[in-house]
Amino acid sequence: MIRFDRRIIFLICACWLAAGATAFCQSAQDSLASAYLQQHYLKREHRVPMRDGAKLFTTVYLPRDTSQTYPILLWRTPYSLTRYGEEAYPDKYIAPWHHLAREGFIFVFQDVRGRFMSEGDFVNMRPHRAAKQSTADVDESSDTYDTIEWLLRNIPRHNRRVGMWGISYPGFYAAMGAIDAHPALAAVSPQAPIADWFTGDDFHHNGAFALLSGFDFFAVFGTPRPELITEWPPDFQYPTPDGYRFFLQLGALSNANTRYFKGEITFWNEMMQHGSYDDFWKSHSSLQYFRGIRPAIMVVGGWFDAENLYGALQTYRAIEDHNRGAYNVLVMGPWYHGGWVRSEGEFLGDIHFGGKTGEFYKENIELPFFRHYLKGREELDLPEAFVFETGTNRWRRFDRWPPAEVQAQQWYFQPQGKLAPEKPAGKISPLFDEYISDPAKPAPFTAQVTTSMPREYMVEDQRFAAVRPDVLVYESDALEKDLAIAGPVTAKLFVSSSGSDCDWVVKLIDVYPDSVPGNESNPCNVKMGGYQMLLRGEIFRAKFRRSYENPQPLKPGEITAVEFTLNDVCHTFLKGHKIMVQVQSSWFPLFDRNPQTFTDIYNAKEEDFQKAAQRVYRSEKFPSGLVLGVLKR
Repeated sequence: MIRFDRRIIFLICACWLAAGATAFCQSAQDSLASAYLQQHYLKREHRVPMRDGAKLFTTVYLPRDTSQTYPILLWRTPYSLTRYGEEAYPDKYIAPWHHLAREGFIFVFQDVRGRFMSEGDFVNMRPHRAAKQSTADVDESSDTYDTIEWLLRNIPRHNRRVGMWGISYPGFYAAMGAIDAHPALAAVSPQAPIADWFTGDDFHHNGAFALLSGFDFFAVFGTPRPELITEWPPDFQYPTPDGYRFFLQLGALSNANTRYFKGEITFWNEMMQHGSYDDFWKSHSSLQYFRGIRPAIMVVGGWFDAENLYGALQTYRAIEDHNRGAYNVLVMGPWYHGGWVRSEGEFLGDIHFGGKTGEFYKENIELPFFRHYLKGREELDLPEAFVFETGTNRWRRFDRWPPAEVQAQQWYFQPQGKLAPEKPAGKISPLFDEYISDPAKPAPFTAQVTTSMPREYMVEDQRFAAVRPDVLVYESDALEKDLAIAGPVTAKLFVSSSGSDCDWVVKLIDVYPDSVPGNESNPCNVKMGGYQMLLRGEIFRAKFRRSYENPQPLKPGEITAVEFTLNDVCHTFLKGHKIMVQVQSSWFPLFDRNPQTFTDIYNAKEEDFQKAAQRVYRSEKFPSGLVLGVLKR
């Protein structure tokens, strides 16, 4: 007979009930929001013609109150309008806009070209056409322009002001709509927008393929649409709940088509043919197109957004760099993907932020932005950068981003796993740390057993990784005073490998003192004493160390410099905490395995995967470490 410890059963039940309560609360909120929409808004559906004749399916929610005019808020999406039919009001996915509904706008939602009920051909991250020669030259900017023009002529009781917003892929459409914008488009908020699918968003980071999100996404999203549809294709059915095991048994990436996709996922096939940053990827990057931006822009992102943190930061920077005098502000909070409106923003996983940051954002940032530019109400008091500082759990206002008060400070890897702001001195032997990277036993990215990318992994306790023999750990002494950092983090490594290619994963971690008690609400009995909070992590494929366009092999055993940027942070390491850096060569199955031989990884064979000895140098001549932007108080 199997005996179960009653304490374990209690903990499992408590965790299950906590997750169930969260889902129940979200369902209840969606029901209330849906009832409010039906009571206060009239739903109408239209097929809006574009300049080339294609008609885009568009849903309009008109306020039932006819005593005044309203601005228009437009959301364009490839992810469907969720429920079709004028009597079918949405019963979920209302979170991003129910607070705006109470304020009063005309809401417009549109299936983008080639998706669900809209005509035409769909192109992922459709490139912008700056010089349009005919009505056949269409892009997301022209489709947005034509939609707004039609709305102004055909929708009653508007005030001739239009705003645009969207999260993730809809954030990309919002950003592209601001290019060559319709004169009535006054305010645009790209939120977690996709920007570049090779260098930093969703499917690649620094050339390394994001296996888990890429496989999961395109198994459903990439299915060809034979005709207009209203329903999503069925989700991919994993044969096991263990994603690590599934993808390890999948083997080389080329097996995905053989076993599962059968060559039917168009964009997957295209990706597999473009293993470097060639014209295919460059044309799909939005960052080059942000010129002549006229609407007011508010870019929003989350510090713990696993999908599009890069997109938010780089979209803001591109608009800032190429549009002198444009109104362009950045808002960053302690959120997962869309967590600023999809959650209260009070905590993420085991980490608490001291208050309902999502509610603060909605009431004090988003609503005032749209009220000011679309309704002409109230003065707008937003700084250039309105960012949340984790650690101290407070909002900060800066007149530029990164802040002018930042000073670069390098923290160096030292002998015996130490980390300090002083360069290694003398000739302590050995002058490097070494481990074996085995593609057959890659380092996992999470301690969870899952086939998805848990949003909590961005702050997850890294103690599970620190004990692995293929993970190097460098840790500072306990800090004698607070250390605030802001802006990008740069990894500067001197490394060698016995292979001709490899990956380098660098993680910046906040180590809590051993004396820290558990959280007040702690059904799973998580120990916060000694917690290793992941603050920022990034991967870099070594063959791209000199150029994304022209990958070059490593010379086995030769010391080489590898330098790359981790996404921005705004965080304070509190007094008594420690700074930790972990270095490894796999992060699986978040990212695909590097065979550790110089090859086309998308089409690698099983025999290409080899063990490799990896060395990280920490000598006076080769001082590896991280550069942090220390924020002066």
